[in-house]
Amino acid sequence: MKLYFIGLDLHKKIIVFCIKTRTGKVVAEGTIAARPTALRKWAEELQRPWQGAMEATMFTGWVYDLLKPYATELKVANPLMLRAIAASKKKNDKVDASKIADALRANLLPECYMASTGIRELRRLLRFRNLLVRLAVALKNKAGGVLMECGVEYNKKKLHGKRYFDDLLERLTEVPDSLRPMLRVNRNLLNALLKTQNKLVKKLSREPLIRERLERLLTIPGVGVILALTWVLEVGDPHRFGSQRRAVSFCGLCSAESSSAGVSKRGPLSKQRNKHLQSILVEAAKLGPRWNPQLAQVHEREVQRGNKNRATLAVARKLVAYLLYVDKSGRPFELREPTAG
Repeated sequence: MKLYFIGLDLHKKIIVFCIKTRTGKVVAEGTIAARPTALRKWAEELQRPWQGAMEATMFTGWVYDLLKPYATELKVANPLMLRAIAASKKKNDKVDASKIADALRANLLPECYMASTGIRELRRLLRFRNLLVRLAVALKNKAGGVLMECGVEYNKKKLHGKRYFDDLLERLTEVPDSLRPMLRVNRNLLNALLKTQNKLVKKLSREPLIRERLERLLTIPGVGVILALTWVLEVGDPHRFGSQRRAVSFCGLCSAESSSAGVSKRGPLSKQRNKHLQSILVEAAKLGPRWNPQLAQVHEREVQRGNKNRATLAVARKLVAYLLYVDKSGRPFELREPTAG
């Protein structure tokens, strides 16, 4: 039975495809409208069996889910690694689709992990919650900035408390007429954002798909609900990491390395990482030593060497080790007493 290999180049409005045989002969090339109805009709008319591949982009999710039932195998490629393998002077959508098909049939496709549909939908909700938090912080900063512009004295720590905020509005004197309405609108928006993000966190925490994993991860001292949710939904399957070093690299907690002629140089933290996990791990690493004696020991050891930032990174790496072990083993965390020295 003849097997076909299909390369797909995804865009906002169109999908360019190239179909090849195992020998590299082009069977068909063309363009499809990037709409579910058009793509489904195209997939139903394809000769089977076939394998397909596409680059990881913001459009990949729905295309992958729609085509998966029709394909013998469907893969997603790492764009950076694919670019290095299939470098060419000539670059257009048709060439890109052809290169993806060639990499697939030659078994050279740099495949990346594709989470399940359920995990991706929950991840989308979590990232939306993170957006709401950033907007809420921006509103808080704006409220303080507007008050400073008008020369109003206020208590920074109490500003966003309901009672203090209401009292402050009543006490405002010699301020522009637009200030009070502006602050009220700011406050209403802030309350709506905070209420919505709290509802999203509760909804995600109760999801049957991830509830057991969350409960195990929350047994780690220093790990809160947001870190546990971020780990589960950004990592997906923890068994895809063969070692702790791979997980640390994925989280962006290691520096880029450049080695040549026996000389090795370390740069800043690598930009090739999951930025969502990186940021939440760094924030958790700043608070974790307060609740976990082992993390406190790691932090103190690194601080004594004279670099607080490296101490934070060391704690974040230790958190990754805990999270990975508990998630892969399926057992709750057991805290051991820190050893002296």
